[in-house]
Amino acid sequence: MSLTPDDIPASPASADVPGSRLHPDVLKLGLVSFLTDLSSEMIFSVFAVFFTTVAGASAALLGLIEGLADFSASSLNYLAGWLSDRSGRRKGFATAGYAFSTLAKLILLVSSSIVGLSVFRVIERLGKGFRGPPRDAWLSSIAAKESRGYAFGVHKALDKSGAVLGPLVAYGLLKWLGESASTYSTLFLVAFVPAVASVMVLSRIPDQRAAPHARESVRENWQQLSPGFKRFLLPAGVFALAYFSLGFLMVKAHDVGFGLTEVVLLYALFNATCVVAAPLVGRLGDHVGRSRIVVLGYALYAALNVWLVLAGSRPEMVGIFCLYGVFYAIEESQSKAFIADLEPERRATAVGVYNFVTGGLYLPASLVAGALWAVAPRLAFGLAALLSLAAMVVFAVLQPAAAGRR
Repeated sequence: MSLTPDDIPASPASADVPGSRLHPDVLKLGLVSFLTDLSSEMIFSVFAVFFTTVAGASAALLGLIEGLADFSASSLNYLAGWLSDRSGRRKGFATAGYAFSTLAKLILLVSSSIVGLSVFRVIERLGKGFRGPPRDAWLSSIAAKESRGYAFGVHKALDKSGAVLGPLVAYGLLKWLGESASTYSTLFLVAFVPAVASVMVLSRIPDQRAAPHARESVRENWQQLSPGFKRFLLPAGVFALAYFSLGFLMVKAHDVGFGLTEVVLLYALFNATCVVAAPLVGRLGDHVGRSRIVVLGYALYAALNVWLVLAGSRPEMVGIFCLYGVFYAIEESQSKAFIADLEPERRATAVGVYNFVTGGLYLPASLVAGALWAVAPRLAFGLAALLSLAAMVVFAVLQPAAAGRR
């Protein structure tokens, strides 16, 4: 019988122990994500509205580009996860992904046309797709199982702290310099600096290698993944069809009466809520079980979309962005911790498969949302609510955590 990472006793230098301080590398990886999100969210906080109102693109084209961006982010996930598990290396692949995203942001310094913005949005996400699986496997290897949810929650909180500060910096620049083409050029240039800093910080963190599977093909790799993880892909896939871009919420807020700079503040509020909620839901998952937390995320998203069908005032949109932050904290951190529980041996591959499957479904989800939005925005939100409820039913029937390993 082969040993898995959870079978090997964790040393003080390699994992956090329940009730003790987190392993310092969890915080260092969080700093890398903080700097990256500070850079990215300065841009993305204005992207949807800038793309549709300043550059002149349609909501349908926004749906297409956001769907392509999500697909781009997932297209290399399986490959990155397989390569990382095959070699046992985490740092090299993660660094390559962060560096690629940083270089992609140079596009914004030379073009702000619809074509240039579209190319940037899609290409930049390739780096995200390549870095995610090895980084998440790296993170899970330095987090004890009993406090893994908390470790992922803290990492996500640091990650989204950058997403809080990024929109605020964008807001400050827009207020100070005014909403002009030259201001956006300045914003994109400023955003490039922390992206470079993130790669520099990552280069100084020691690698945390895993046992390699050097002779394992992609097909053999898939066959060795646990039954519980494969069951989880089904409800996750159904839910992915409901998970349209946050850009539509920002456009909804703009339609309700928020100005461009106010939408940026709403985006910062969403991220601030996520920062507060992520460690808390991580702790909760460690105590009550991550299956319940995953289902809670589906339920919150269904409730959000029902509220969006009915919402028509500014205070309601503020509440929606806050609740969305809680949902995002669950979906983006605890689903990865849940995968690490289900698949202890090939975690990079499992995260890669999960991201590949869900990301591939985000494209039709965003396309359908864009098409329904053109008819009536309520239809897009209503469909998302129904699909979220369907995902809850599929999860309850399949019970991924109860499946045997092999």
